[in-house]
Amino acid sequence: MYTPLLAISTLAIVLIVLGVLVAIALILGVLGIRARNRRQASTWADHVAAADAALEQARASDRGWHRDVMEGVARGALEQQRPGWDYRNLHLVLVDDQPGMDEDRAHFVAVDDAGTEARVILGRQQGDWVAESVE
Repeated sequence: MYTPLLAISTLAIVLIVLGVLVAIALILGVLGIRARNRRQASTWADHVAAADAALEQARASDRGWHRDVMEGVARGALEQQRPGWDYRNLHLVLVDDQPGMDEDRAHFVAVDDAGTEARVILGRQQGDWVAESVE
């Protein structure tokens, strides 16, 4: 008479196979998500930066701040602190609108062709924009 050493029911075999298939699907899903994130990493940062800049500009214009005046003050501060520096772009990156005008702050970042950056921090004094620092 023959007695098998390992007796497994059909249900147990089906459950083991399903468990293995679910584990494989999870592993492949995680690997796929990681590959997608690596492919989109550079464009993701660009989209976030563009959205942040657009949000800050919208907040500034909604509060009655005049971007052209603020940019003029930032450009003047850059010319005074870094004479002759040829920057390519001037981005509004932060608006800090506090209660009362004298507590308001705005941060601009100037970028040249080599990627060198300078941050200009503006504040308000008696309703006028003034450069507080150029970093």
